[in-house]
Amino acid sequence: MLKTVFLVAVVLLIALGGGAGSAWLMLEQTRTIGSVNVGAWTAFPKAGTREADPYARARAARLGELSLGQAEGITFVADQDDTGAPLLRQCRYAIAGEVPPVRFFTLYAADQTRRPLPAPGRFTAALQSQSLLWGQGEALQIALGSRAQPGNWLPVAGRGPMLLVLTLFDTPISTVHRVDEIVLPSITRQGCDV
Repeated sequence: MLKTVFLVAVVLLIALGGGAGSAWLMLEQTRTIGSVNVGAWTAFPKAGTREADPYARARAARLGELSLGQAEGITFVADQDDTGAPLLRQCRYAIAGEVPPVRFFTLYAADQTRRPLPAPGRFTAALQSQSLLWGQGEALQIALGSRAQPGNWLPVAGRGPMLLVLTLFDTPISTVHRVDEIVLPSITRQGCDV
């Protein structure tokens, strides 16, 4: 009798621990069920719709995010550069390339909970499309790092992992095009501070 109770308790403990652990792991991952990868960027195109999967809804509730509706826009998150190396605050990056048709977009560096990282000094911790310098051909050129750079510069400070969050507002890609067929700016590591 005691052996049966012990075995039932062990099985319940394994089942509850395994279930809670797997749910936690799914909520912590950037790339998971329902995600679409575009280069280094990941999006959940159905996050603000009725077709959103339970993990996308739980992730939004856990992070306290208000998901954009399908006609409002789409958010892309990058936790690695184009080579697959994790994004680190102590490194310098070049973000370059074309931006899909969009009325307005924002880009900021965030911690693992998607909260914006504090910028060093009196600098702003985010960039938005209407305040950027645009060159010939309208391609995006942004330097990211702790040292000031000419042109468009997104400052970050400290050490450790980070995310880049690119939100496209009022764009046809979230309603008309397949999200995985677009081209987004590349993220290239330029070097790291020791």
